[in-house]
Amino acid sequence: MLRLSALLLVAGLFAPLPALAQDGAPISVNTNMARVLRISAPAATVIVGNPGIADVTIQDPTTLILTGKSYGQTNLIVLDSRGEPIADTLIEVVQMQAGVTTVYQGQARTTLSCAPICQPVIMMGDDNGFSGQTLASSQLVQSTAN
Repeated sequence: MLRLSALLLVAGLFAPLPALAQDGAPISVNTNMARVLRISAPAATVIVGNPGIADVTIQDPTTLILTGKSYGQTNLIVLDSRGEPIADTLIEVVQMQAGVTTVYQGQARTTLSCAPICQPVIMMGDDNGFSGQTLASSQLVQSTAN
């Protein structure tokens, strides 16, 4: 019963996520993407169970930014200035599906974002050589822009 009460409390705090109030589903975010979470009570501290999976920052006292870093699930705890819990909920980081194409060549896997022209993207589980080349190319482009 306590878990259901906690989920209902969280559902009320994350206003743009009305589905939480209905089914108690985890907050979902895609890898390498960010999501804005608005809460009704001011947050002073946010704690992520596994920062390798997701990151949360306080934009302002009632706005949190959730960023998916790696596939998986972790929890998010939000505390007020007195250290009292405002929310404790599950975060689920998933692979973006729309516009993403996965190519298998034997056991080597590569991922392309096709919107509308296909470009390589780095995804967990992709071939190390492909990921290294994609990262090097991205860093080269960033260095010339600065």
